[in-house]
Formats: sequence, structure tokens, C-alpha cells
Amino acid sequence: MTSTTAPTRRTRLALTPHASIAGLLDGAWWPYSRDLAVELPPLVDALRNRFGRVTRITANPRPWPPAPYRLSVGGHAVHLGWFTGQATDTMVLLSYSLDRCDLLVIPPETEPASAARLMAAASTPGNVHTTDTLMADEDATGRRLREEPAGEAAPEADDGTAPHARPVVGARMIYLPRSMRR
Repeated sequence: MTSTTAPTRRTRLALTPHASIAGLLDGAWWPYSRDLAVELPPLVDALRNRFGRVTRITANPRPWPPAPYRLSVGGHAVHLGWFTGQATDTMVLLSYSLDRCDLLVIPPETEPASAARLMAAASTPGNVHTTDTLMADEDATGRRLREEPAGEAAPEADDGTAPHARPVVGARMIYLPRSMRR
């Protein structure tokens, strides 16, 4: 009798550099499905070297049907706490060594280009944006990219110059009045 195992998929995870400036998020995770029994073990294993053995996870239960309260990962129990007041796209992982990892959780059905932009924005050192802000910014960026015809040149301003550069996803730009520019 032969036994076959399902091939393991690489965890889609982007973390801030280890010695970076602290920010609101430690990175982003893009699961393949909403089945936590399948998705959490590879995530917990991927975080072990950096954050230690994960013992608790908090999340909003809305995107995770059904919501278990405990999972076995690598022979250890991981307790899940469900908080409806927590942002739906945020997952907090707490380790045995008292380390904490705050992740943006990108919905599994997200387009790859959009997920790549979100992962880059969430893993930027010193990121000061919440998961809600990052998701709203990406929604606006994705909508603009879908509506913009391919190859369309940027319109010119009244003075013949190009208008303001498009902001980077996750960045907040404050435009200075013309009188204050150099």
C-alpha cells in the first residue's frame, strides 16, 4: 500500500526586514484559501525562526468560516481568539517568547498584482498605515488601473507640466502649495 501526501505550497508571506524601524505591521500574508486548519500550520512554521513558537492568534471571525478556537500545529496547541472589533484584514500572532507579529491578511481571491502591491506596502520598514488604510488605498489603485485605458499618457497640467506623480500604494502624500515649492 502506497501513501501519497499533498505537495506543500510555499507560504506567501512578506515580512519587514529583521533590523528595520518598527512600524504598525510586521508584514503581510496571502493565504491560498479561508481554511485555517490548512493555512495556519505553514504560516506558523514560516514565522518560527523569527518570532518563536506561536501560541496564540487573534483575528476577526468574519472572513474565516468556521472559526475554530484551537489548532494543533507541529504538535503544539495554537489558541485562536476571535474579536469582532479587530480589523477583518489583521491577524496578530503571539509567540511563546512574548514576541508579537501583526500581519495584513490579503484575501485569497485577490488578484496577484494587487496582492504584490499590498505585500510590498505592508512589509515596508516603518510602515505607519493600518490594514484598513492599505486595503482602501489598494482598492482605489486597483479601480483606477482597471478604468485607465492601456497606454494612456498622463494628462498635462495647465502650465504644461505633468500633474502630481501618482502616490505609492500605502504612502500618504501631502502636496505643497505652488508658492512653497522650490
